[in-house]
Amino acid sequence: MARSSSPLVNKASPIEQRRLLRARRSSKRVTALSPEALLDATLPGAEQPVPVVQQDAATALKRHATLSDETLAVHAGEKMGKNGAMDTDSIATPIVSGTTHWFKSSGDLIAFKEGRRHSFEYGRYGNPTVKVLEDKISALERAESTLVTSSGMNAIVATLLALILPGAGHVVTTTECYSEARAFIRDKLSKMGIKVTFIELNDMDTLKAVLDHGDVTLFYTDCPTNPHLKCIDIKLVAELCHRKGALVCIDSTLASPINQKPLTLGADIVVHSATKYIAGHHDVIAGCISGSDALISRIRAWHHDLGGAISPDAAYMIIRGLKTMVLRVETQNSTALRMARLLENHPKIERVYYPGLISSPWHHIANSQMTGCGGVISFKVASDLHGVMRFIDALKIPFIATSLGGCESLVQQPAVMSFWGENDEEKAKNGIKDNLVRFSFGVEKFEDLRDDILQALEKI
Repeated sequence: MARSSSPLVNKASPIEQRRLLRARRSSKRVTALSPEALLDATLPGAEQPVPVVQQDAATALKRHATLSDETLAVHAGEKMGKNGAMDTDSIATPIVSGTTHWFKSSGDLIAFKEGRRHSFEYGRYGNPTVKVLEDKISALERAESTLVTSSGMNAIVATLLALILPGAGHVVTTTECYSEARAFIRDKLSKMGIKVTFIELNDMDTLKAVLDHGDVTLFYTDCPTNPHLKCIDIKLVAELCHRKGALVCIDSTLASPINQKPLTLGADIVVHSATKYIAGHHDVIAGCISGSDALISRIRAWHHDLGGAISPDAAYMIIRGLKTMVLRVETQNSTALRMARLLENHPKIERVYYPGLISSPWHHIANSQMTGCGGVISFKVASDLHGVMRFIDALKIPFIATSLGGCESLVQQPAVMSFWGENDEEKAKNGIKDNLVRFSFGVEKFEDLRDDILQALEKI
């Protein structure tokens, strides 16, 4: 965001800024159950000043709301930059590789420290190329602020550590959330004195019962989930959580910012593995977190300590990939839906998981909050472990690989790719059957992929 020109803030010392910001918070009428009030009351570092911005966030959000995703993906953060992170006439965003930035004088440095001058100091805290990427994602998510990190997992960990108070916090998550995030919450956060509650996705009765105790700090889940593509009613969950002062964080990786915008549905934070649809070319690892300036500032402070900075070169590659994201995602949406419909009626397919199908139990939710259901489908083949291996090995176009969202189609058998060596109980707990296949469609021609899948099914 751009920085404020308010003379009251500009002339204040750092100590005076903190006093002013505390006074402003206390002068606002905030209910005890407000998520912001909860954070101010419980999180360490609440007395730190929120970074000063040059331009009112609401103005920027309003301007972006009038533009299409196609235009924002190309121009946001660059020609439509919010804060002049780049002073350049180059159409392509320059890669600023310097790790440290210099100041003209001590007065110039003090102006930067007090928020009266926009600049950069050290690469771990920020970089001009990375800032362009952050602004572009903010525009697409309709967010006040975005933090780009070195990986999706780094984004998840930084968010959880920043927003849940050790020794007093309480996180509610679902059994269907990303497996590594689930393990971190179960095995790491619980050892920090943080209360952890797992519920089934869309078990709203249990969620209400847990919220009624009044101590929930954060609700976290994926939407859609991986690999079964289940969807949660984000608007309903946000309403329930906010009544009790809990924040809502949605991992929207499998949707992409093109298909779903959780912040507009009431979520407080949205995270992505930017490695997937956002970067879109299977050649860079990154994560991102979007939300209000206040929340992202808290997460950014933890991120500085964790050291999960992304390189300017990686940021440039994602910026370049983002410009075609709408085109890529629309193609992937179409291919996945057409293939799901075809496979749903194939005699060698037992079941197809895709919220775009009318037969899906998640279709009504997806239809209400998504503009497309993404390029990933899962399905059960009418065969055993080895029969499915033969099917996968007979495919000629997709790569046998993990990940998703790139230009190339990928296929995997979760029982082999992610759960090989696990016992039946562990696989059953995660809904993994030996005959389950997950297919991430790229941008290849639909007819080519269709013919390839159909010929491979004949090999069973």
